[in-house]
Amino acid sequence: MKITDIAIWTINVPYTTFFKSNVGKRTGTTRTVVRLTTDNGLEGWGETYRGKSTASIIELSREMLIGWNPYDIEKLRQKLFMTPFFYGYVGYAALAGIEMACYDLIGKDTGRSLAELTGGKLIDTVRVTGVVTPGIVPPEAEGPPAQVLAEAAVAFRDRYGFTALKLKGSTDAFSDVENMKAVRELLPDIGLRIDPNAAWSVPDSIRAARQLLPLDLEYLEDPCVGLEGMARVREMGGIPLCTNMYVVRLEEFAPAMRLNAVDVIHGDVHKWGGINNTKRLAAMCDGFGIGMNLHSGGELGISTACHLQLVASTPEIRHAIDTVYYLMVDDIVTKPFTIENGVMIVPDGPGLGVEVDVEKLEHYAALNAEQGDLMH
Repeated sequence: MKITDIAIWTINVPYTTFFKSNVGKRTGTTRTVVRLTTDNGLEGWGETYRGKSTASIIELSREMLIGWNPYDIEKLRQKLFMTPFFYGYVGYAALAGIEMACYDLIGKDTGRSLAELTGGKLIDTVRVTGVVTPGIVPPEAEGPPAQVLAEAAVAFRDRYGFTALKLKGSTDAFSDVENMKAVRELLPDIGLRIDPNAAWSVPDSIRAARQLLPLDLEYLEDPCVGLEGMARVREMGGIPLCTNMYVVRLEEFAPAMRLNAVDVIHGDVHKWGGINNTKRLAAMCDGFGIGMNLHSGGELGISTACHLQLVASTPEIRHAIDTVYYLMVDDIVTKPFTIENGVMIVPDGPGLGVEVDVEKLEHYAALNAEQGDLMH
């Protein structure tokens, strides 16, 4: 089996409501979609992070990929080894999109699902996390801000049945603490996390961590900048820490372990450069007794299928994974996913187990051409 053609789209899909954090306000997601066609008539689909920047890097690999055997995934990784060095985050994202499409082809060629190809399917459903931002608060809501947010979080939990919620933090650590206290009071048994995206100072992080400790959080995610700061907060604050910002490559794992900086690491097929690298991370986390979760960067159906299949074959991923799939007004797969009782169903079928609606894909590519890439 050889690759004979490559097609690339950058697409925008709007959200039903805004997603706000201290990084900014998002109104939708921008993704890059790649389709690999082979000489035996199969099509393999991949989806990855960001838009035109990622698509341009994939385009640079076109000449090399034509005639490539999709089964040679490790050889492909070696061939494109320097791509992340030159292009950073989007370089990893480009590799991930290509690798995902290759795995989809392998699955279709063999009649096996991605979960079967990466260790075997262990579970049929995957727990997911609801992310609490001001966008879930009804515009007409009145009252103290913490109470209003907490009541909206309860309605949000009830709508989807989440067993875990993550609050996106702000630059004000102690306002965030009050929000967490209000949510915990109304939801005493749910898994809780908070993610300030490294907006707090180290001293404020330590004080906030001590105040959060009685709330029995699953973890505090990226409270401050850098592994050195995280190590101090972990030592002096006494609360489990998670990172999605400071261990994002395999070579950053060892420094984090030496510093005792984290308890949980967020994997992400797109940020880590593919499925195989994310499985490597899982093995390393298991070996060092570190928890693992999956980050969400606004995945649509193709990437959602990939993450669900990956979790189904990776027992080291024990936390309810992040998703903002419930925000999407639409999807580019023919059978969109649902969230019920806090879980999503792992798709069946060969490869990723989803079919792409090309008409919708073209529609949202036209929207990207009109709007440009949306903020991430």
